[in-house]
Amino acid sequence: MYHTYKNGFIEVVCGPMFAGKTEELIRRIKRLEYAKQNVLVFKPKIDTRYALEEIVSHNLSKKPSIIIEKSIEILSYIKEDTDAVVIDEVQFFDKDIIQITEDLADKGVRVIVGGLDRDFRGEPFGPMPELLARAEFVTKLTAICVKSGLPATRTQRIIDGKPAHYSDPTILVGANESYEPRSRHYHEVPGKPSKI
Repeated sequence: MYHTYKNGFIEVVCGPMFAGKTEELIRRIKRLEYAKQNVLVFKPKIDTRYALEEIVSHNLSKKPSIIIEKSIEILSYIKEDTDAVVIDEVQFFDKDIIQITEDLADKGVRVIVGGLDRDFRGEPFGPMPELLARAEFVTKLTAICVKSGLPATRTQRIIDGKPAHYSDPTILVGANESYEPRSRHYHEVPGKPSKI
């Protein structure tokens, strides 16, 4: 008697900004395409940094993607022959993304998501903690801290030359801001409450 094994599982690629998350997603997409797998790539409408209909890494590697606003929209693109789904900037999606990734993986689809595991405050970002807990495979990338040269695990938000305050909104659209990768001891968040 022969057994047929389904593929489906969840992979998470995470880390701070400038760690190479999108680059890693693009590398995996290329491998899937080489293996003649049918891959769908999604990104949130809010991500307009380099291109509207592509995922683009900071070194400008790119792959075409489908732009969606709500995670439930993913399901309308899934076909019988969909082998893999790749989702970039997953931290920006609503909580429904958690159950959608679970359902897709249960149906035999390989689901690869990438995103920031922490927001600028250094706290878990959106649906990421739950996705990390449910994933079969996790790749946690680091960048290089601009202050110390140590591995950077956090994203420093700078507004008008100063570290963003703890009370600033998590997502600032159109603000005069920039981001830097920082290690734990060089990550600054004025106003952050201490737990001890």
